[in-house]
Amino acid sequence: MSEQPAPMRGSAQRSRTRGVAPQLVGMVAMLLLGAPACPAASSPAAVAPGADPGLASRLEEALSTRALRRARVSALVVRASDGAVLFEQSPDRPLTPASNMKILTAMAALETFGPTWRFETEVLADRLPDEDGAVGTLYVRGGGDPAMTSEDWWRLAADLHRKGLRRVEGDVVLDPGAFDGARWHPDWGAVSSRAYHAPVGGLNANYGAFAVTVRPGSRPGEPVRVEIDPPVGYLVVANRARTGPPGGRSSLVVDRAPASLGEQVNVDGQTPAGGKPRTYYRSVSDPVRYAGAVLGMQLTALGIEVVGSTRVAVAAADALPLHTFEGRPLGEIVRLFVKYSNNAVAESLVKAMGAHRSGRPGSWENGIPAFREALASLGVDDTDLKIVDGSGLSYRDKLTPRALVEALRISRGSFRIGPELTASLPIANGDGTLEKRVEGAPGRVRAKTGLLNRITSLSGFAELPDGEVAIFSVLTNGYRGSDEQAMDALDRFVAVLTDPEPTTTRP
Repeated sequence: MSEQPAPMRGSAQRSRTRGVAPQLVGMVAMLLLGAPACPAASSPAAVAPGADPGLASRLEEALSTRALRRARVSALVVRASDGAVLFEQSPDRPLTPASNMKILTAMAALETFGPTWRFETEVLADRLPDEDGAVGTLYVRGGGDPAMTSEDWWRLAADLHRKGLRRVEGDVVLDPGAFDGARWHPDWGAVSSRAYHAPVGGLNANYGAFAVTVRPGSRPGEPVRVEIDPPVGYLVVANRARTGPPGGRSSLVVDRAPASLGEQVNVDGQTPAGGKPRTYYRSVSDPVRYAGAVLGMQLTALGIEVVGSTRVAVAAADALPLHTFEGRPLGEIVRLFVKYSNNAVAESLVKAMGAHRSGRPGSWENGIPAFREALASLGVDDTDLKIVDGSGLSYRDKLTPRALVEALRISRGSFRIGPELTASLPIANGDGTLEKRVEGAPGRVRAKTGLLNRITSLSGFAELPDGEVAIFSVLTNGYRGSDEQAMDALDRFVAVLTDPEPTTTRP
């Protein structure tokens, strides 16, 4: 599976990302079994009174492929205008939804804060800048903004320069106290250095990820050339990779490990001479110190000198405010994290809801109850749902197609959150994690993808041939075919909804 740009990737699908990132949850692609096709291990599909039996038959056929053999499949399709059931198959059976969980996370966050709400990052100092523009200690108090990029940190630094800051004679102190110190949900187990496993922090930069571009040398045997973006001293390259013979295969391995003053980026293996550059996206292990390094880079770029070091501590109670930086509106953050399935953003929103509700540092312990409370406020019945995290990375998350369809129906009818939620869904064959999917219905499906090991899902809206809109959700767990084939089956399922003419589905 190819690497994807770090900014907004997560548990995604054939863009090709996994929850993202943003990126991909670790999984092993399964070989297609050669046994004859058999129906998925699910109860027979039901056809509601008045529904087109031909449509229901074609939808059932799309799910009865070799790719989904022995899978548990739950599905529901309703007409948005009147709620009429067009197709259902075990719609009340809870299954692991993967990144379809992000639909509920986005709705809860929008309900809690509203689409125009912004995270704030505060900058304080022990004194106001003197006539030379100097302060003693500079404090940066994070508000948990998960979408701060290198460009945003430049803007913050430029704002400080405009307000007269020219020199920090002491240290830059990073205060991430908006959230607790847990960077990864304990339910996820061991995490990798891939960008979809980016950590959660009270201060962040670039979604907790960075890019490593590797170029071959001029001749075989020469070291490869390695570039890091952003080029911060916190990330130190250990380049042991070499240039291989022309036309050979690449065996590059890019990882990261703790270092004394930051993190070491290890590059091993070889790449063929004359080959194209390869870019890898990796997560950092300490989002707070990484954010501090990015800020330091931007302060230097703007001519603001820092004499001391950068450290993590609580901001002094008597520190004086210098500047409050407002991040992008929540509606924009939701659009980015849902379209590109970014896991770290989803979990940051859960913690932000917890902090808002409890008045204490945000955590999964106070965030999940706040999450469920927001769903209840919207009218989403979560009685039989198991919500462990906000990204869907946990295999213990359990949702039903009926719950997802009902949530989408509620969102569609909400003036407060509906426009932002709908706009955040990837567009078939157009953008986000559906950019290269559902090619049979370009522009006529807006849906959230989901992918974990032997789990894939798709929930959203489809335009019916008569111009009506269908709300649908399909969850599949435990298939024996490959992920590619399972996603194709779901793509064909939703394409059938938009197709006025019966078509023969592939095995």
